[in-house]
Amino acid sequence: MLSKEELIAKAKKPGEDAMKLHPFYKGKVEIVPKCVIRDMNDFAIWYTPGVAQPCKDIDKHHEKVWEYTNKANTVAVISDGTRVLGLGDIGPEAGLPVMEGKALLFKYLGGVDVYPLCLDTKDPDELIRVVKILQPSFGGINLEDIAQPKCFYILDTLRHEARIPVWHDDQQGTATVTVAALINALKIVGKKIDQIKVSMVGAGAASVASLRLMISAGVKPGNVIMCDIDGILYPDRSKYKRGDPRYTFCRITNEEGRRGGIPETMRDTDVCIAYSASGPDVIKKEWVASMKKDAIIFACANPIPEIWPWDAKEAGARIVATGRSDFPNQVNNSLGFPGIFRGVLDVRASTITDEMCIAAALELAQTAADKGLQEDHLIPTMDEWEVYPREAVAVGLKAIEQGIAKIKASKQELFDRASTVIKRARDQAQVLMDSGIIPQPPPEEK
Repeated sequence: MLSKEELIAKAKKPGEDAMKLHPFYKGKVEIVPKCVIRDMNDFAIWYTPGVAQPCKDIDKHHEKVWEYTNKANTVAVISDGTRVLGLGDIGPEAGLPVMEGKALLFKYLGGVDVYPLCLDTKDPDELIRVVKILQPSFGGINLEDIAQPKCFYILDTLRHEARIPVWHDDQQGTATVTVAALINALKIVGKKIDQIKVSMVGAGAASVASLRLMISAGVKPGNVIMCDIDGILYPDRSKYKRGDPRYTFCRITNEEGRRGGIPETMRDTDVCIAYSASGPDVIKKEWVASMKKDAIIFACANPIPEIWPWDAKEAGARIVATGRSDFPNQVNNSLGFPGIFRGVLDVRASTITDEMCIAAALELAQTAADKGLQEDHLIPTMDEWEVYPREAVAVGLKAIEQGIAKIKASKQELFDRASTVIKRARDQAQVLMDSGIIPQPPPEEK
């Protein structure tokens, strides 16, 4: 059993290693060929003059672009750097390492090719315009680390106006994985989703989207108490205007009419979902102690959770999750977006609906349940690779059911397709490491 000092030192280690290995590799992703290059004559096929024939065919039949190019497996991760992890508005250049990391996860876990694009604009309408004019080159768009409230406007606009699926991972991805973890946590403690009282610490993009999807999954809005930096949401709050989802939450949550801050928000609740400021000590041990028996705490701020897991446990929480991969019960988008986009691309869905997110959450939860639920293993970890094709299948089948998929396939066909693409990506990385093309870190960093 590690001491608190050792646990804190362990929590700091990834950041220390990152400062050594980022300059060592000078980035995390690159473009590599996927076609044969047997000799220089092959360039007559892949470039001029041969390439003119598929170009002319696409000109006559625009849908052929999905067959002749990598568009069907290509996503852009787009950010303006205004809400990067728990770091805030640090700008597009400082946000680029995160977007490259996102691209790496997309490829290794979902077999999806991704371009990280950090934009030098904070204008939401300009960002919307950029996404629209990029559509010919991509099969989907992943919005990332964009400040609220403009992120709500950008996503809602593009979901209605774009020709390809647009997803905001800080909203939909976070919500999907949160709901999956909540489903299994409630199974362990023996509570029903339509009877629990939920406290929400934070009212940003992640919290708003999570609450939306939690309500769709069965949580009663009146049983939710949500607080922002100014306190608990209630009907007379004038901070939020019509069109902002928090305007609606002020009116449908907190039916008992609570007032106050985080302590009052958490008191006598079964579950606390926190997506707020980087901690620790944003949530106090005594506030955890004020919750109901068998309390569930999701302290998901990055890079440091609102309360250290061991402190929450000492205060009486039965189940604790964070957003970190080096602690048990990581509630992190990396379990969602690779498999979800794999499913979206494999059936060429036109959008990503809330129903598709719920299908992914249910499959995530079931994957963990199939192996046996434990208090420190609510949902799969990233190394349980089979979760991603399973998730892809669930999403693809739901898109087909909803009539928004251009490709129809059976459950087995979708599973085989997703598994093949994901395995190829993982094998490719292993071959590059085994051959030394991707060098090993210096010995002390292994």
